[in-house]
Amino acid sequence: MEKANREQFSKARLLVVGDVMLDRYWFGDSNRISPEAPVPVVQVGKIDERLGGAANVARNVAALGAKTTILGVIGDDEPGHRVTDLLKSSGVDSQLEIDGKVPTTVKLRVIARQQQLIRLDFEGAPSEAALAHKLERYEKLVGDADVVILSDYGKGALGQVALMIEQARVQKKMILVDPKGDDYGKYRGATVLTPNRSELRQVVGQWSSEEDLTKRAQDLRKSLDLEALLLTRSEEGMSLFTDAGVSHVKAQAREVFDVSGAGDTVIGTLAVALAAGWPLERAMALANRAGGIVVGKLGTATVTSEELQ
Repeated sequence: MEKANREQFSKARLLVVGDVMLDRYWFGDSNRISPEAPVPVVQVGKIDERLGGAANVARNVAALGAKTTILGVIGDDEPGHRVTDLLKSSGVDSQLEIDGKVPTTVKLRVIARQQQLIRLDFEGAPSEAALAHKLERYEKLVGDADVVILSDYGKGALGQVALMIEQARVQKKMILVDPKGDDYGKYRGATVLTPNRSELRQVVGQWSSEEDLTKRAQDLRKSLDLEALLLTRSEEGMSLFTDAGVSHVKAQAREVFDVSGAGDTVIGTLAVALAAGWPLERAMALANRAGGIVVGKLGTATVTSEELQ
């Protein structure tokens, strides 16, 4: 990546909206079975905390040097304060709505001997009042962004996603969506949708060949009035479906250590490149490279512009 690109990236302004989470990892040793139940006893020796969900997308965008604002909902609790602190230290402008009625979404993983033993989830759907306030903030913030990323993890923060896309379109903004669930109708009118294979399968069904996949993906793209559909395909790389047809990039062959959060890195990198004025295919190639780097790291991680060179 030439110096000019780094300068382009630092001028890019992105707004990330979606389900904000805290990823907690408890690492320990397990040498015995509990006398109370047939389960291992883990003596926790190390605790690691990272931003998850939309907050991890924002952290990835900021790591590339772009000006990043995040909008979402957290609880009035210790994990919520931790999320705020982590966003601040990542250089993200935090515009989080605090909802005293629900807990901050936390995914707690207990790991012993390089193996995840259990994951505990703490979550609750945001209140109507919190969502209404968030929408008011969105209306003010969207005008200042070059690109809007909507990061949907199905936890309720994007309850008004159709309205958000409409408002961003009125202001001629690029809208990238990482989708969830089997109803993509609510994402109609977005610029780019970035499902992975299993997410797309949920919506268009199982394809039998590349030709069949192309037909299903293009039919979906046209029916949703999207400029592009970017399918992330793990070891098969990525496929970009547009009016011009379909183009593929091969996966970056390297050791896969951990795929968690790779989709966050991909959409974040794609968005920064598009905000800097890159054409879609070039932006996809960069996002593919970033995804290839991040899967070689443990847990949700980021990629810097230096690593992408």
